[in-house]
Amino acid sequence: MTSTADAPRSPGRPRSSRADEAIVEATLDLLAEGNTIEALSIEAIASRAGVGKATIYRRWPGKEALLRDALRTLKGPPPVPAGVSVRNDLLTLLVSVGHNSDARAVRIMPCLVPDLHRSVEQYRLYQELVEPRRQAMREVLRAGIDRGELRPDLDVEVALAILTGPVLLQKLLRWQPDLDDAHLAERVVDTVLAGLANR
Repeated sequence: MTSTADAPRSPGRPRSSRADEAIVEATLDLLAEGNTIEALSIEAIASRAGVGKATIYRRWPGKEALLRDALRTLKGPPPVPAGVSVRNDLLTLLVSVGHNSDARAVRIMPCLVPDLHRSVEQYRLYQELVEPRRQAMREVLRAGIDRGELRPDLDVEVALAILTGPVLLQKLLRWQPDLDDAHLAERVVDTVLAGLANR
């Protein structure tokens, strides 16, 4: 779904990039302060951003579209693997899991999890946010198959889950306190590749 931020606009008064930024920042601040997605309102965002509700609706058709754009800025684009080897490329992608330049991400992302089970809309939003990273990893695995580094019968979707699951679990829940987070991605990749490598 194309957001209003990306859609062509009709002629008229130019949009203010400062207003766009203020609205996105207000959305992220309110989430970081503990507001749930369900409870977050356009009225509250407009008040925090210092704009009218109409200003928001001129830019986004509704809360879901605004949240999508705000959370994308929080996550940023996935890193681009160099294409040297499956191991190096997987490390590039997995090391970035849970690492965000915006400190608010640590408070916001875990709070989204309960909403995924209560709301079809929030589940869809989450899927849209993580799909670019999933696709990047799919491409790395498929390239590894093509180069003969990985087994030709590899189940790519299951491999995605096996690689990403432990890193996400540790980042979100600190499930195993004795694991060294600094080297977790490398240990996961090396352990999994031992079973996926073409022999």
